[in-house]
Amino acid sequence: MTPKELAIIAAKALDEKKGREISAIQVTEQTTLADYFVIATGTSNTQINALSGAVEKAMKEQAGEDPLRREGYREGTWVLLDYGCVVVHIFSEEAREFYALERLWHDGTPLDLGGVLTAD
Repeated sequence: MTPKELAIIAAKALDEKKGREISAIQVTEQTTLADYFVIATGTSNTQINALSGAVEKAMKEQAGEDPLRREGYREGTWVLLDYGCVVVHIFSEEAREFYALERLWHDGTPLDLGGVLTAD
């Protein structure tokens, strides 16, 4: 699977669990960390953990991928799932505002998720 396809799988999984403000940014030209960052907001620690679980399940079932690294489960304000070419960031509202990844990586190319996410 391509990095873009993996990013879309992650975005769909976040959407199915009611993640908020889901976005994806192609950062291939800006960093060697990943090809895509997928970003979402959860409304509580419980939802953030549920969103993380949904991404892990979808990536395993649909792409055979396990995260290379998981960070942030204990804190519950920012969970990072690293799939090598795709890094999924799930934030609380406060943490997302503080870290402002979209602003930090504004030189990246937003991935159009219009046909992927359900309309709210």
